[in-house]
Amino acid sequence: MMKHAEHDTEGSDPVEGADGQWECEVTWQDDGGDRESICESFRLLQIDTGCDSPKDLPVGSEKWYSRNVLRKQRHWEKIVTAKKKKRKQEKERRKAKHAEDKGAAHQHSKRVLKAITKERLLAAKAAAPWLCVDLSMTGHMTKKMFVISWKEISRLAAQIRRLYGSNKKAGKPFWICLTGFVAGSPISEECFRMNDGFSSYLMDITPESYLDLFPLETIVYLTPDSENALQDIDPHSVYVLGGLVDESIQKKVTLQQAQEHSLQTARLPIAEYMVKNANVKNYHSETLAINQVFDALSTYYETQSWPEALKAGVPPGKGYVLQETAT
Repeated sequence: MMKHAEHDTEGSDPVEGADGQWECEVTWQDDGGDRESICESFRLLQIDTGCDSPKDLPVGSEKWYSRNVLRKQRHWEKIVTAKKKKRKQEKERRKAKHAEDKGAAHQHSKRVLKAITKERLLAAKAAAPWLCVDLSMTGHMTKKMFVISWKEISRLAAQIRRLYGSNKKAGKPFWICLTGFVAGSPISEECFRMNDGFSSYLMDITPESYLDLFPLETIVYLTPDSENALQDIDPHSVYVLGGLVDESIQKKVTLQQAQEHSLQTARLPIAEYMVKNANVKNYHSETLAINQVFDALSTYYETQSWPEALKAGVPPGKGYVLQETAT
């Protein structure tokens, strides 16, 4: 049973504290074991002084703080110190990375980058090889009830967007030309609908046929059914891709188109540098989307390496892998 503490008030004068309040100095008589329980009772009456740290307390006033409060205060100070240190390290890391990036490549504004891209593409029109997408081939796409599949038209429009995007990023771009692009046709409507900024693409768009635009001896029609493997890219040649997305995979459509006009034909050298890879579906095809063919051509034009070009253009789903990576 707790005893009341007896206190001696003799000689205890009230003292004015720093905050203008009056405090009484209390002298306790030690009753042995009850001292701790009495002190604990008075700790419950302690009031937060608003000090952020024990260091801010007046000398001798630490006795008004419990050990638990001081422990929490020290823990909080450690957390704050750790956060400051982490922020400093992150700032130094960002600064070092920025200096590294600045040294690796000069930073340009979007406007400057756009101007550089435009200049590079326009220069390709005069000196680089041309890639022509023959959109008159859309008439050979799958028809249901005598109407061309809009799904295939949409896929072709998306492939044209990807092809143009790859050419913009290329270090050595081609000049792109869309022939047979008739206003109001399904493919023209879908290109404008799906591709933002299509009207400002840096390429030639014409309803005319490539047969009327270029000398026949300069045309090389790229078709997977050709017997001739493409050996090199001639800057003075015009490479034609049939703008065809056919889910039914009609055989030799593009080859017949080229043979009708006695054109040179070529195919990507997939058989020369790649082998069939065993897969669950046992599916192997050398027929690629027009943007995939372009990725292979563009990579070869920059690297002069067919293995690198085919690795960039032929997706694993086609069932082919490079000879040196075959298992």
